Amino acid sequence: MKRFTMLLPLVLAACNSGPKVTAENASVEEVSNKVAAAQGAGSFISPGHWDGKVTITNLDMPGMDKMPPEMAKAMKDKMMKGQEFASCVTEADVKSPKAGMFGGDKSCRYDHFTMAGGTIDAKMTCETAGQKRDMTIKGNYSPDSYHTEVTSSGGQAGTMAMTIDAKRAGACTGKEKS
Repeated sequence: MKRFTMLLPLVLAACNSGPKVTAENASVEEVSNKVAAAQGAGSFISPGHWDGKVTITNLDMPGMDKMPPEMAKAMKDKMMKGQEFASCVTEADVKSPKAGMFGGDKSCRYDHFTMAGGTIDAKMTCETAGQKRDMTIKGNYSPDSYHTEVTSSGGQAGTMAMTIDAKRAGACTGKEKS
C-alpha cells in the first residue's frame, strides 16, 4: 500500500482538459507507457512536494470474526485511523512515469483503465501464488490534487476499501520519498 500511495500522484494529476488514456486487458507497463505517451509536450502533474492521507474506510479480514470483539474493534480502529504521507515528484518523474506507478506489479493486469477529463476509472486483477485479487480505482484529479476511492478484494487478505487524498504543497524539501 505504501508504494501505491507514494506513486499515485503520477497517475492522477492530469489536466482536466488533457488527453484521454484508455486500455483494456493491459499490463501495468502498457498503461504506464500510454500515460507517458499521452503527455506529449505538456505534463500531467505538477512536480514538487505532495502531502496526502490514506484512510481505510472498510476492512474485513479473514479470521476477524473469530477474535474477541474488543480485539477486532481495536485492530480496525488502529488501521482505519488514516496514514499520512509525503512524496517528492521530480521533473524526471513527470517526464517519464515508471511501470508500476499504480501499485501493481508483473502479476497484475488492468481489466480496464480510463483516465480523462479529471476522472479515473480502473479495475486491476493480480494473481500471486495462486491467489487472485481484484482492485478498483475511481476518483478525480487535477495537476495539483486528487481524491480516489480504492477497493481491494480476494485472496487471503480479505476486503479493504480506502480513500486517498493528496495535494501539491510546494517545492520538494528533500525529506520526502520520491
